[in-house]
Amino acid sequence: MRLALFQPEIPGNVGAMLRLSACFGVAVDIIEPCGFVFSDSRVKRAGMDYIDHVDMTRHADWAAFQNLKSGRTILLTTRSETSLFDFEFLPSDSLLLGQESAGAPPEVHQACDAKIRIPIKAGLRSLNVSMAAGIALSEALRQIGHHSQ
Repeated sequence: MRLALFQPEIPGNVGAMLRLSACFGVAVDIIEPCGFVFSDSRVKRAGMDYIDHVDMTRHADWAAFQNLKSGRTILLTTRSETSLFDFEFLPSDSLLLGQESAGAPPEVHQACDAKIRIPIKAGLRSLNVSMAAGIALSEALRQIGHHSQ
């Protein structure tokens, strides 16, 4: 199981997702360009000393990620009808989260193997991306029987 971040824009969100990944023992793919200088101190502040415990790969762009990925790419999007609770995850899946401001562009949607959403109250737009990552990753890991030690 991997967590993939498509052109993230907010260092604090990236730091929180790196910390999440460290705690769950899940690798992270950062698909650049980022909306900030990646060595930004705000990433380190949000991720704290957990960043040293993350298996992280940075990809120059979407094509570079596509060339190196294995397994399915599962996009979290508000534009899906499939609830993550009705989706069957596999250990080799990469959970992809789009940009905070715009989600993922059409070419990314088309390239993904599946698209899922987190059901939320009608009339509300979306969750914070790092919170969505935690919810989706927890459900995916529960399904595949992954328990961090």
